[in-house]
Amino acid sequence: MEPTTELEILAAPILEELPWAAFSACRDADPELFFGGTKEQTEKALAICRSCAVRRECLDHALEVRERFGIWGGMTESERRKLLRQIVA
Repeated sequence: MEPTTELEILAAPILEELPWAAFSACRDADPELFFGGTKEQTEKALAICRSCAVRRECLDHALEVRERFGIWGGMTESERRKLLRQIVA
């Protein structure tokens, strides 16, 4: 599927560099769900993550690169920040 929205166009090169992304449950989902920020979007994104076969790889990536925005590996931005603080402490 070719990227069509601005967010899809910006995300496409990043996802191509991540071999596990081809197996992600979100690969054909609207990226706005993961970066939109509304409660409804967040809930939908987290539901997709719960069924994802590469959720751990996604979370590992987000933690490794200190991904600041969006839902990654089934965690929100604030959840990842909290987890990182616990890991570092």
